[in-house]
Amino acid sequence: MAVMRDRPVLNSNFLVDFGHGKAHDQHEGFAEVVFPEFHLAAPAAREMEATHETTEPKPACAANRLILKRGVCGGLDLYAWWHKERSVKAPRRRSLKIHLLAEDHETIVLTWHFHKVRPVTLSYSPLRAQEGVVVLETIELAFESFEMS
Repeated sequence: MAVMRDRPVLNSNFLVDFGHGKAHDQHEGFAEVVFPEFHLAAPAAREMEATHETTEPKPACAANRLILKRGVCGGLDLYAWWHKERSVKAPRRRSLKIHLLAEDHETIVLTWHFHKVRPVTLSYSPLRAQEGVVVLETIELAFESFEMS
């Protein structure tokens, strides 16, 4: 549940939870989360969706994409998920939660809940011998819906 505060929350304290309760695991430690802009469908499109109920899943539009970045530590979990997605016809979709934390790193101030998440792009930053910076692993995720609490 969201916690009201007198001061705005800093953007540097957050946890990513893929639904298996390991948000404090080093492999779940992301350095950056890039949220999409959340738009409402035009009124005509909402009316058409309401009158044309279907059991077919709706394709995720480009706006329903979430980007997660982390430093490479040798874990293959994101690659394995992405690889499984491209090789299985109907993979199981995941839930994902992003918890915004207070300065104490314990109190959850706000949570974004993403539903029916699947990987669509996996990428790595360039390797450059002369720079010596952290290699970043980036995964772009499509999702069907989200809620905040």
